[in-house]
Amino acid sequence: MSSKYAIEIFYSEEDEGYIATVPELPGCSAFGESEEQALAEIKVAMELWLETARKESRSIPVPLGGEFLKTLVPA
Repeated sequence: MSSKYAIEIFYSEEDEGYIATVPELPGCSAFGESEEQALAEIKVAMELWLETARKESRSIPVPLGGEFLKTLVPA
C-alpha cells in the first residue's frame, strides 16, 4: 500500500542534500545525498510509519497519490 502515496523530493540548501516527504503521512520524511537515495530512504520510512500506526491502532490515511498533490498546487 505504501507505494500509492505521493512523495515529494526537494533539495535543501540548509541540509546540503535531498529531503523526501510523504504529505499524507504526518512527520514521514527522509534525507539523502542524492534524489535516488532520498527516494530509497523514504520508502523505508513509509513502511516504518505504517507499521507503527498499525501497532498503535492509529488510523492510516487512504492513499490519494497524485490527487492529493493536486490539492496542494492550484491549476
